[in-house]
Amino acid sequence: MKIAFVGKGGSGKTTLSALFIRHLAAAGCPVIAVDADINQHLGPALGLTDAQAAELPSLGAHLPQIKEYLRGSNPLIGSADEMIKTTPPGRGSRLLRIVEENPVYAACARPVALDEGSVRLLATGAFTEEDLGVACYHSKVGAVELLLNHLIDGQDEYIVTDMTAGSDSFASGLFTRFDLTFLVAEPTRKGISVYRQYKEYAQDFGVRLRVVGNKVQHPDDLAYLRREVGDDLLTSFGQSDWVRRLERGEEPALQSLEPANRAILERLRAEADATHERRDPERYTAQAVHFHLRNAESWGNAKVGIDLAAQVDKGFVLSADGADAAASARA
Repeated sequence: MKIAFVGKGGSGKTTLSALFIRHLAAAGCPVIAVDADINQHLGPALGLTDAQAAELPSLGAHLPQIKEYLRGSNPLIGSADEMIKTTPPGRGSRLLRIVEENPVYAACARPVALDEGSVRLLATGAFTEEDLGVACYHSKVGAVELLLNHLIDGQDEYIVTDMTAGSDSFASGLFTRFDLTFLVAEPTRKGISVYRQYKEYAQDFGVRLRVVGNKVQHPDDLAYLRREVGDDLLTSFGQSDWVRRLERGEEPALQSLEPANRAILERLRAEADATHERRDPERYTAQAVHFHLRNAESWGNAKVGIDLAAQVDKGFVLSADGADAAASARA
């Protein structure tokens, strides 16, 4: 299952995404955690020291290697240099699975041991001074979009992405690459504003959006969220001494998390699992093609020097069957 956590800066989305990742890992589920936020805090939220988090390899820095691997023997893609962040897979492309070993994971993923279970962590890399004036953060998260475009995942397997704050993900098709998006909202006007903006952008693409209230301290807070969000409100997370300890740099055991808050994490998982039967591989593939053609026309063709529309394999659908079609490229 492909899960995203979004929300305004300071809403607590990184903390909640890390808690959800820990909850899944504790249940024995295979999990890939992805830090796609411009502020790279998911590693520390999963227990890494600042020094360990700084040493994580950057997906952006390995983008040429990632492209070369994913291209495989796809006859519609002449070279890795002709791939952009939205290039869709086709017959001959190499596809990724959550539970496997491959050169992309070897170069970019790092195991993170938790008190209950473990996960693989991928990080886009922080936005640095070197990026100013020559690039934008969307070029870094482009690696995440490319990976998700080539990922085959099954039930009880999870890739959980901590997205950049606000609506920056709408600069590309990344926001459509998930089975379910949890929007973390504080009971404030700014929190609701981000929710409304996200819903407005996402509704034309069938994005499944559920709101998780956070920092809910009083009944009035919950009533406010219910009034402003309506049926999109799934649940709410209140005060937590466990989270406060974590934010102070301690490493409390997950089993000591308040039972009510542990139950909220299980509700998030149940909501994510319920989306599995509603997955539509044809629509997922079509959306990838839509954004690829749009990017090709607006900037990709000029950058690469060819018509990138020719990369679209019109007979290919990203699904378990599609994985069989690409298997010959894995040798």
